[in-house]
Amino acid sequence: MAFAPVGPEASFFDAVDRHRASLLAMLKRDAGETPAGATRVASRFDDSVGLQMIPQCTTRKIKSNSPKSVKKFALILKILSMIYKLIQSNTYATKRDIYYTDSQLFGNQAAVDSIIDDISCMLKVPRRSLHVLSTSKGLIAGNLRYMEEDGTRVQCADSATATAVPTNIQGMQNAKFLLIVEKDATFQRLLDDNFCSRMSPCIMVTGKGIPDLNTRLLVKKLWDTFQIPVFTLVDADPYGIEIMCIYKYGSMSMSFDAHNLTIPTIRWLGLLPSDVKRLNIPKDRLIPLTRHDQLKLDSLLRRPYITYQPFWKKEMEMMADSKMKAEIQALTFLSSGYLSRVYLPNKLRFGGWI
Repeated sequence: MAFAPVGPEASFFDAVDRHRASLLAMLKRDAGETPAGATRVASRFDDSVGLQMIPQCTTRKIKSNSPKSVKKFALILKILSMIYKLIQSNTYATKRDIYYTDSQLFGNQAAVDSIIDDISCMLKVPRRSLHVLSTSKGLIAGNLRYMEEDGTRVQCADSATATAVPTNIQGMQNAKFLLIVEKDATFQRLLDDNFCSRMSPCIMVTGKGIPDLNTRLLVKKLWDTFQIPVFTLVDADPYGIEIMCIYKYGSMSMSFDAHNLTIPTIRWLGLLPSDVKRLNIPKDRLIPLTRHDQLKLDSLLRRPYITYQPFWKKEMEMMADSKMKAEIQALTFLSSGYLSRVYLPNKLRFGGWI
């Protein structure tokens, strides 16, 4: 079944199409090259990949004959045996499933999560190769068709509601762009306003805050498969920026799997601190930065990847100078449908991303 042509005319996407062409040219030009100023050996950051685990990282030994580590050693062997059985039988389990096989032995879910990450890092394979999955919390909507492992065909555009992010997909359909939305409330509002239909063909994803592994894997697979522009819509605050950085550059805890999780071509579509100023959002709709916000913002400004994003740095410095932050909902001051009917369409049409 073909998607009905309900979106804007083709010329609307000229800026998006030019951006995609520049991304493809950049990928072709930089293939196999290391960016100037970065190194794959001595640094934790590579602009073409994101945060990576350095070879000279700290390691710890867990011995079977040490009273301090004997329980940890036993738990690792227990989980390794379970992983072996999963691979042998070609079946999958979630981390939660593994915990509940013997909750008294494991003690808590965090112990299982930590050991599985250690095993994945030790063997240098993605967690999925261990046949261990995470429970999805993310949602996806828009012009996307895919086939699940069991052969079930899913067509997101057939539903007026979002679809849970799948643990694995076998086939997908193309779109003009992918929009990552930070918060579930904003994602649901865009769905209610039929944003995906009016901006068709597009795909929209939310990780409901800090993204889970499945959401990050899906976003990465969409980029690898289609190389379509990927934009983020986050609050103009330090924590929204950090979530955007997780998608773009990864996290320290998963740095050993950066190649499978990061999309360094991501662009910041909104909400930009400069947009707040440009649109004359009243001060009573803004929120003063807390001490924790200021510490987080200072931490972000010191991170190595901000060196590669001078426009991001300028926006963050503007936030620091104003000592104010803004949620996406602040745009409702202009009108209830301003975000979906004016702000985002204009940003996409005229290239308002950084």
